[in-house]
Amino acid sequence: MRKDRVARIMEMEEKLETSQKAIRELSDAFERYLSVRGDYDSLCNYYSGISWRQDYEADEEGRVPSDLKRGVLSQDAVSDLIDENRELMVKILRFITRTIERSRL
Repeated sequence: MRKDRVARIMEMEEKLETSQKAIRELSDAFERYLSVRGDYDSLCNYYSGISWRQDYEADEEGRVPSDLKRGVLSQDAVSDLIDENRELMVKILRFITRTIERSRL
């Protein structure tokens, strides 16, 4: 019986440590996400507004320097980022919903 107890305590201690580390990393990642959320919103507004279209057309017409980094003008980069963000938010929302439904609060 003592061996089972010791093994169980060791296993749970490992789970505690890995959980603590994962939660700290997730918290740090969430803080980084929040710190750039204003930039993301500005990017979305740019992409959905007239300025992006004008910049895109200028690039197509060769009026943007060819050595300028301009991934933002690709038709997929910003759209893919928006889709990726939406999918992540849905995944987080589903996780939170399941967690609340299973909780004993």
